[in-house]
Amino acid sequence: MKKIIVLTGAGMSAESGISTFRDSGGLWEKYRIEDVATPEAWIKNPGLVLDFYNQRRAQLFKVEPNDGHYALAGLEKNYDIEIITQNVDNLHERAGSSKILHLHGELMKVRSTGVGAEVFDIKENKIEINMGDLCPKGFQLRPHIVWFGEAVPEIDNAINIVQKADTVIIIGTSMQVYPAAGLIHYAKSNIPVYVIDPNEISNLASNIVLIKKTATAGLKDLIKCW
Repeated sequence: MKKIIVLTGAGMSAESGISTFRDSGGLWEKYRIEDVATPEAWIKNPGLVLDFYNQRRAQLFKVEPNDGHYALAGLEKNYDIEIITQNVDNLHERAGSSKILHLHGELMKVRSTGVGAEVFDIKENKIEINMGDLCPKGFQLRPHIVWFGEAVPEIDNAINIVQKADTVIIIGTSMQVYPAAGLIHYAKSNIPVYVIDPNEISNLASNIVLIKKTATAGLKDLIKCW
């Protein structure tokens, strides 16, 4: 069975109403990244950081997977699909995709600040994490998010996945943020690569096909071609 690796970014979930960094009037516009998404922010004001991610988690429960998420899940009927996402939402899971690697963490998980950094699922009936919420060993819980300036623990796993691809689809990401941006260089040089993005992208390699549409529309066109 053909193995298709899908790399998804913020544009994949934008059609569901998830705020991106650049949204005008979106959640991120109210905060500086340096104040809520860095290790230094956590040290300086952990309460603010927790509140920010509580808001993002609350937003997640107000949105649904879009047709693009469901289209990817549907491809599993005929292909071996693995998704590597830069998104921290759970929309791929809710749409029914079964193989998902989250490069930058997950909103619905928390991590201990103690030695070992154990990860725990957040129960849907308690989506707020606050100061004083501790892991079983007594350490404060923090968002299970890879902040700017932190290492990306799953990058080696992502590289191994990309190396096995027969086809790569890149959706809703400019692939400008490293180390995620470097993943495409680990794919075999002779395989087809599709980039679905509404913006013009120059200097693409000869094996890369640009589908200049939104995530949902671009996926529909690609699946029709197949």
